[in-house]
Parts: sequence; structure tokens; C-alpha cells
Amino acid sequence: MLAAALAFWPGLAIGSFLNVVAARVPEGRSIVHPPSACMDCGTEIAWYDNIPVVSWLLLRGQCRSCGTRISARYPLLELVTALLVAACFWKWGLSGDAVVASFVCIVLVAISATDIEHRIIPNKIVLPAFVITLAANTLLHPSPVWAIAAFGAAGFLFAAALAYPKGMGMGDVKLALLMGAACGRTVPVAMMIGMVAALIPGLYLLARHGQAARKMGIPFGPFLALGTVVALFFGHDILHAYWSLSS
Repeated sequence: MLAAALAFWPGLAIGSFLNVVAARVPEGRSIVHPPSACMDCGTEIAWYDNIPVVSWLLLRGQCRSCGTRISARYPLLELVTALLVAACFWKWGLSGDAVVASFVCIVLVAISATDIEHRIIPNKIVLPAFVITLAANTLLHPSPVWAIAAFGAAGFLFAAALAYPKGMGMGDVKLALLMGAACGRTVPVAMMIGMVAALIPGLYLLARHGQAARKMGIPFGPFLALGTVVALFFGHDILHAYWSLSS
């Protein structure tokens, strides 16, 4: 519990950095320079206006200089990142597994934000994260299962992309590599939950707009990320329950 409480605060800072990553990486801009500034008036944001969550609340979601509204997405992303990192250390304690799971969750938050905002899953994020996660989990728990799960999941979504290219992008295929490397044997749980979750907005759009909904794409990455998080924390329990019911 102490480890989780201590991990929460750096998690907030990481979440603040992810806002910069999500805004700049898809546009090919540096994540270091220039410093953060208001998107409307261009005024550089002072350090005391850049404290995760707190500054947004104190400023009531507005730029101090021009009063432009600042989206609630920024503190929400910071809070979600901090809660996920804290949850990893709550579940696995001070361990290598907690570090790897935290890293995966941080990457998933960044990928979800870029996919929602820009409909892009950047190679600069997902591919290095896949390599790092695969190497770390193989080192911590030596087994070919991590690589098999990664390429198996990616192969499944690649086949889906070939069959229905308008509904599945190659970014999702690359994300599946990370999912398999992170989840190992529980990656089917991640895939299933992600696909079922994605059906909900799809059915809503179909009910609301009819055939026109077929032209309204929704980002698939955040749903795959959700499935991955669930599988990381509860995948083995879900699989055990499934096999118990089916036996």
C-alpha cells in the first residue's frame, strides 16, 4: 500500500508529460522544446500553472493569460496515469513486474490519447515499447510465451486488417505486439475485452445513424488498451474462471 501511495505522485508528473507526448509526437514536434504554452495565445505556461491536476482546478480550466478553456482531458489523463501506476505497485509491490506493468500502462495511456486526438498510433511509441516490454518480461520470466503471444496477437489483427482494412489499421496490429509482450498467456483476454468494448460505441452509432454509421470510424486503440489493462490485472483470474465453467 505504501509503494502504491508513493508511486501515485510521480505518476501524476508522468501523466503531465504524456499530455505533451500526445500533442507533439503525432505532429513530429520535439517533446522537449519549446516549453509548454497556451495553444491559443502562445503564452508560455509558468511552472506554478503546470502542476498536474491542481493547476487546472485552481485556474478553473482556463488559461491565466487569455481565459481560453483548457480541456478536462489534460487533468483526466494525468489522474488516470497516476492511478494506473499506483495500482501496479499495489498489486505487485516493489518488484520488476510492477515496473514493467507501470511502463506498459503509461505507454497505453499515451497511445490512447494520440489515437483519440489524431487517429494515430505512433511507431515511435509503440514499437520501442514492444521491444522493451518483450525483453523485460523474457528476462523476468524466461519463456518463449511472450514472443509467441506478441506475434500471435499481431498476426490475428493483421488478418483482420487484410479482411476489413477500413475497420482495422496497421497501428492496431503493432499495438497487438505490445499487448502480447505485456500479457503473455492472457492476451486472448485482452483481445476479447477490447473487441467487445469497441462494439458498444459501434452499436450506438449504428442505432443512431443507421447505414451512415459505417462511414464513421472510431479509434480502436483505446479499447485494445482497456483490454490490455484488464488482462494485466485480472487476466489469469478470468481465464481460470472460464476454464472452470467450461470444464
